Amino acid sequence: MNVSQSNRRFSTRTRLALRASAIALGGVVSLIGADAALAQDAASPPPAAPAADVPEQQDIVVSGIRASLASSARIKRESTLIVDSVSAEDIGKLPDVSIADSLARLPGVTAQRLEGRDQRLSIRGLGPDFGTTLLNGREQVTVGDNRGVEYDQYPSEFFKNVNVYKTADASLIASGVSGTVDLRMLRPLDQAHRVLSVAARGEMNGIKALNPDSSRYGYRASATYVDKFANDTLGIAIGVSASQNPSQDERYNAWGYAGGGTAASPFVLGGAKPYVQSNLLKRYGAVATIEWQPSDNFHSTFDALYSHFRETQHLRGIEFPLGFSGPAQSGISVSNGFATTTTFSNVHAIQRNDLNDRKAENFSFGWNNDIRLNDRIKLNVDASWSRATRTDFLLETYTGVGYGGSGPGDTVTVTQQPNGIYKIVPTLNYTDTSIFKLTDPQGWGYNGTTPVVQAGFLNRPSFKDDLKSLRATLNGELDAGVLKGWEIGANYSRRSKDSAYTSYFLCPKGAGTNCTVASGTPTSAAIPAAAILGRNIPLGYLGVPAVLALDPMYLYNNAYNAVYDNRPGSLVRDNNVTEDVYTGYAKLIIDGELGGKKLKGSLGLQVIRTRQASTGTISNFDPATFTVTVLPASGSSTYTNFLPSASMSVELIPAGYVKLGASQTMVRPRLDQERINQEFSVSPGNIGNPANLNSPFSSSGGNINLRPYQSTNIDASFEKYFTGGGYIALAGYFKHLTKFVDPSNGLPFDFTAALGQLSPAQRAIVVANGWTTGISTSPDNTGRGYLVGMEATLSLPFKTISSALDGFGFFGSGSYSESSIKLKSNPAQAITLPGLSKYVASGELYYEKHGIQVRASYRYRSSFLGEVAGLSAAPTYRQVVSEGILDAQIGYEFQAGPLKGLAILAQAKNLTDRPFITYQNDDRRQVIDYQRYGRDYYLGLTYKF
Repeated sequence: MNVSQSNRRFSTRTRLALRASAIALGGVVSLIGADAALAQDAASPPPAAPAADVPEQQDIVVSGIRASLASSARIKRESTLIVDSVSAEDIGKLPDVSIADSLARLPGVTAQRLEGRDQRLSIRGLGPDFGTTLLNGREQVTVGDNRGVEYDQYPSEFFKNVNVYKTADASLIASGVSGTVDLRMLRPLDQAHRVLSVAARGEMNGIKALNPDSSRYGYRASATYVDKFANDTLGIAIGVSASQNPSQDERYNAWGYAGGGTAASPFVLGGAKPYVQSNLLKRYGAVATIEWQPSDNFHSTFDALYSHFRETQHLRGIEFPLGFSGPAQSGISVSNGFATTTTFSNVHAIQRNDLNDRKAENFSFGWNNDIRLNDRIKLNVDASWSRATRTDFLLETYTGVGYGGSGPGDTVTVTQQPNGIYKIVPTLNYTDTSIFKLTDPQGWGYNGTTPVVQAGFLNRPSFKDDLKSLRATLNGELDAGVLKGWEIGANYSRRSKDSAYTSYFLCPKGAGTNCTVASGTPTSAAIPAAAILGRNIPLGYLGVPAVLALDPMYLYNNAYNAVYDNRPGSLVRDNNVTEDVYTGYAKLIIDGELGGKKLKGSLGLQVIRTRQASTGTISNFDPATFTVTVLPASGSSTYTNFLPSASMSVELIPAGYVKLGASQTMVRPRLDQERINQEFSVSPGNIGNPANLNSPFSSSGGNINLRPYQSTNIDASFEKYFTGGGYIALAGYFKHLTKFVDPSNGLPFDFTAALGQLSPAQRAIVVANGWTTGISTSPDNTGRGYLVGMEATLSLPFKTISSALDGFGFFGSGSYSESSIKLKSNPAQAITLPGLSKYVASGELYYEKHGIQVRASYRYRSSFLGEVAGLSAAPTYRQVVSEGILDAQIGYEFQAGPLKGLAILAQAKNLTDRPFITYQNDDRRQVIDYQRYGRDYYLGLTYKF
């Protein structure tokens, strides 16, 4: 993580926010605190307020953009929680290309682009790991490595609206610290009539196909059928979708910078890995809902969702070991501590032809039943099951001029460009198969005990995430002044996630065993002619004329031997983490008048009992005997959390609401941080070394005793709704964060069971001195800090200004956040929250009338600490440059005649062609990643029968 040098006391701005928050909390407590009329069961949306409480909106066009904004405003207004929402413009049509695109336009919500797509969301400056995603009120598994949901696993056509709850409620099970995203599917009994809708869309990436085995063209098709039967007591909704989404990516990655950043020792490019990447995401999905309400006393809903996707990535380029690897340097030009031009000689580059193939499936089932026991009491029972599976095939292949730095070296000149990346100009012809071979150009291959010929590498991780849940809720009415109701409930969930990893060294076929150099494994082999594709790959955007285009699967199947990777660290990655969670809650519902003002809210408490357990392995490498020992390991931990919550909404002026909330919330740490696995090592030279607690033993891994992040929250909002539609909202929030997870904290650990790894003499010394306790590096809850911020939103149909502007409108938001986190391992320095952009803004201008629809949207986020894939695809954090994205669309829907029901829509995404850029050490000049995705264009047709 980048470390902020700020170690100051709270700023004036923060102190003011704290004072306002304290006043808000006092108001909540004095008014018995409160909650929205959320009264939400596990699969029902927040109930609407009575019509008398809602100012009548006039002349709302119930279709398209304006209908979407009006529906979202209605959800926001009728909830006593602070919530923002995205609603479908029509059946099967969210406003944007994807769910994440739409959510990224909401106040305080930002998206991080991966592979050119918006996938990960941050809410109020807190990254994906701090939020929770629900489907119809139920917590969901994910195809990702951990808890954070990748939103492109869900076809957007299947959802009626998506709600982002920013404050907590006792009945909102599995809420997050940052917020809760609830994806809501269509309910067939809510539809006025039968609907059959089909849609088809073609798409094209603005960058031509960068690899010969890829395409820039894709499509998306969907169909939705909704109908009611049996006197409108039985409803059915069925949806299917299929898509193929291509993307092209010109990528540059720097290893870092050697030197000290001075005129005498300037920063020199340590190494670079430029390559081009072509992706194709194929996704197929289906959804079905059966809703049955034979009487007012019984209502049953069954949902099923299935999604299958496969993403194929072709990556081709070159790794250039430069300043970190010892090539001679000459011709250096220096400016402001940077070597702007450097010539490196005797460079032995690694040419790459890689393939990543990911397959994933996700399904979710839910069955919800509402039963009226009598006139005043209702029972709700909800059962759900979701499962996600994912397997990856990550293949790397290497070519070079010879093994281990042998063969002719290259002379490479690098020149710094205005955007921070370096133009790289080699002298060797990297398409010449007479000098380039299958080999390990740098001799990096090592299996933990001896060198191997690593001419390629294969990672094959797989994940299975399973979540079952059962919930029962009783709610009833009260006649006690403003206390109008009560609700009690219990929920049991069991989540189990399996992570399995296998990896292989790939070496040229021939003599030798286990790819080892000592056994006579060929150090290089000729490139098979059948592996060469029809054209080479230009890297002209970086100065490299061209690189070879090889078929990595042909090489894998025909030119390589695969040897299992049994390094100590590779043997202890498989694990299972299981969480059994028992949640009980109770709340009082408030609805009435206080001081002549309409008041709604609730006061509640959740009690959560958790048992988390993990099975895995511990490894050890004994340097004396060159042996690796793997031992099974298991463990569990049980704990209880109490989470009070209070919220209220007061109609202070007509159609003007003040909403206040106070709560204690939590979110569980990453699943890989809860694993039992430890990579164990013995270093006899550390005996008697105080820096290592005098112990020869150490380990690194997970922590089964890890506890959830916790946050004490104060929220306040003012919302004013206009008679002609639209609203303005101002919100502020403060979060006091405790039990913040330090991912690399050092803990003492008793290694008595490992004494057998020492010689008798060493063992005697360790036992006699009590030095069996060494350092175990693992995550721990040693951090604390705060997050404070404010948001503003304006939804304005221009007809409220003048009837002549009917059809035009604006929706926009802006937010400011600041944070400070201190960890016990480094209390003198504060870090920033991952995913936090201090400034976030979005604006949307639209026109919709007489079937014409035009919209332009722009969103901006300032720089932030983003999670990216580091060495060996391990997650790491880097500072991400600010970015602004412009999207636009234009469409027409036929209102009459034989084409009535037909709509045409053209869209363009990322018109600013903004690249994704990261840098390190708080120095904008030290660019690490530069990824250009290009623009995307879409043309689609929708027809409703």
